[in-house]
Amino acid sequence: MKAVEDEGLPCLGLLDSTPDILRGLMSELTEEDARWKPAADRFSVAEVLAHLSHSESHCYRMRLDLFLSEERPEFEPDDAQMYLDLYRNADPEDAFDRFEEQRENNVDYLRKLPASAGDRRAIHKEYGEVTLSQMLHEWALHDLGHIRQIAELVRARKYLGGAGPMGRGYQLGP
Repeated sequence: MKAVEDEGLPCLGLLDSTPDILRGLMSELTEEDARWKPAADRFSVAEVLAHLSHSESHCYRMRLDLFLSEERPEFEPDDAQMYLDLYRNADPEDAFDRFEEQRENNVDYLRKLPASAGDRRAIHKEYGEVTLSQMLHEWALHDLGHIRQIAELVRARKYLGGAGPMGRGYQLGP
């Protein structure tokens, strides 16, 4: 597998691919499947999608704009737990559509920036000084964590039961 060489900012390939990856994972889900929770204290696919949509604008885009408009802006920590009520009743299709549109706009915007923009610095009130490139790597980590989370939810909800006795060997952690 050949790595894609890009002279711009890091992680844009993954950030651009996330909506397509999620669409593939969710291709056989019904709305009932998307709202299924493996336990009361766990997220459903619908809630994860609402979180991704909310984070796209209220965390990542907001921080991106601050990185580019201010010298060493300060960021508050982002706590998904504060928004649980917002996620709880979200429509999965609407949340995914909003996420996908926002992500496309954000990646298009990032692709227009020079690689040197990655050196811009901010102060994260929990982690200290961070660069835009570091935030892009964290954004990719965030995406991958939720891709994994949705994959586990889909495995448990949609495919485990249909595997019959062969499913017993799988240790799922949705």
